[in-house]
Amino acid sequence: LFEKVDSVFSDTTTGVVVNGQKIYADYVFNSILFKKPKLSRSDSWLLQHFKGWVIETKESYFTDAATLMDFRTDQRFGTAFCYVLPFNRNKALIENTVLSTELLQQEQYEEGLRSYIKDVLKIPVYEIVEKEFGVIPMTNFKFPSRHNNIIHIGTAGGQTKGSSGYTFQFIQKQSTAIANVLAITGKPFVQTTPGRFNFYDSVLLKVLLKGSVSGEKIFSDLFKKNPVNKVFKFLDNETSLSEELKIISSLPTMPFLKAGLRQMI
Repeated sequence: LFEKVDSVFSDTTTGVVVNGQKIYADYVFNSILFKKPKLSRSDSWLLQHFKGWVIETKESYFTDAATLMDFRTDQRFGTAFCYVLPFNRNKALIENTVLSTELLQQEQYEEGLRSYIKDVLKIPVYEIVEKEFGVIPMTNFKFPSRHNNIIHIGTAGGQTKGSSGYTFQFIQKQSTAIANVLAITGKPFVQTTPGRFNFYDSVLLKVLLKGSVSGEKIFSDLFKKNPVNKVFKFLDNETSLSEELKIISSLPTMPFLKAGLRQMI
């Protein structure tokens, strides 16, 4: 069914409520974050919100290369950057992304897109063929992996990296782990341990929320001072401790040290 999901339940029975009707199942895999969780004092909560346009041009403006985290855009409303993901030389997805505690007006995202396309990409004429909008929570809150026979996946299952909003790779890893354990045990229950990467995310979130260092400087330094493959490995939670120390040492020392001490208290 492609219908609106009202809620999920798992007490004496398990299932999904769709348009007011209960549909029962042995297990429910839920990726919906129905409401903001109740945060503790040590939890941080930031939003990554974005609006994207797929545009087409008559002339060839794009190459085969994608552009990630281009900070040549308005930073008034929080850490902001644009993505350019080409489909071909005449068509690309342009994404305007902002990290802040509050959402913007739709016109503010669109003004950022117009300015970036005109002033940075130097594209005077284009057609908007598709639009998208989304919001991703960036948090160190420890989302529960399950409730009885509800298995939380995706963002609702804690698979969004708190410090970057990266989700896709973590979803693939979680889905593979669930499929493997289901094949072996007949039950899709996977235990996850946040570990040291959750601590790194917590520290970066505190720095971003406090504003002691701009997000533009943090992420720019991260990519300027480290090999790109090591940065992506770090953002995928796959680096060794020695690799992590090298990356962390490339960031502003005092703001991160203070945030780390606050996180441990």
